[in-house]
Amino acid sequence: MVKKITQDEFKSMDKSGISVLDFNATWCGPCKMLAPVLEEVSEELTDAHFYAVDTDENPDLAREYGIMNIPAVVVLKDGNKVDMNVGFVPKETLKDFISKNL
Repeated sequence: MVKKITQDEFKSMDKSGISVLDFNATWCGPCKMLAPVLEEVSEELTDAHFYAVDTDENPDLAREYGIMNIPAVVVLKDGNKVDMNVGFVPKETLKDFISKNL
């Protein structure tokens, strides 16, 4: 399950383990295409926590992670950024991208 979070929720959450942040916006076509793919991947990769972050509502968090283009998927390990993918990718590519960081 991909949980939509705000910057304040992100600051107060437990960041241990692997977290996957999907930076997106409601007006972004590729973001809308990626959302259901990420939802499927989140159900298969249960060792990670999946979150959606609206860049329009949380610009400071997007800036903190260097988000210049969306959709952007950031993988965190114990709260530290370890990898990032920008743009829409097919399910298997996304799954492989996240899996290599588990």
